[in-house]
Amino acid sequence: MSAEIDGARPTDRQREVLDAALSLLVASDETLTMTAVARRASCSKETLYKWFGDRDGLLTATVQWQAAKVRAVPVDAHTLDRDRLVRALEGFAVDWLTVLSGETSVALNRLAVGHAGSEKRDLGAIVLENGPFAMRRRLGSLLEAGRVAGLLRFESAESAFSTFFGLVVRDVQIRLLLGDRAAPTVAEIDRDAGAATRQFFVLFGTSEPAAPIGR
Repeated sequence: MSAEIDGARPTDRQREVLDAALSLLVASDETLTMTAVARRASCSKETLYKWFGDRDGLLTATVQWQAAKVRAVPVDAHTLDRDRLVRALEGFAVDWLTVLSGETSVALNRLAVGHAGSEKRDLGAIVLENGPFAMRRRLGSLLEAGRVAGLLRFESAESAFSTFFGLVVRDVQIRLLLGDRAAPTVAEIDRDAGAATRQFFVLFGTSEPAAPIGR
């Protein structure tokens, strides 16, 4: 997972603290402060300041921890074939839909919308940078590997990302943000991820298998 604290993956104890922070963020009657997180996670404020620096640092690490649940499978463009690329994109789509439709992400994104446009750097800006923008960078590497391998053809990586996003997410996120409680089931997520990947290849896939790079 990509979430890091001081350049390293969070320890089990740090993950417990981040989960406690997430639970505070999504609780309607709680405000995320270092004191509140320390109380809920049964740790000292000094430890929190040592690990995260300040409240913005804790917020950033918390959002990164949630976003890290969308895994990007590392691939090598020199050995990548269509089957592996399809599996990697489908896996990314499954994780993406699972995280986005989860109760924590829905609540977190609702809070972020409330912070949008604030003059100070706060939850809205942090979620934007470490959520959608991070997904763009993570998926962009996979799409670029597919392009280099000759399996995908696109002129604009931004357009390819936006298209995949639209095919995968569709109206699911906005419906859930607006109160629709009918989150997709595991079977529906698997089905929709597969359909989105197939549709993406219709738009951006090459018609012939690529020759190995270097030939």
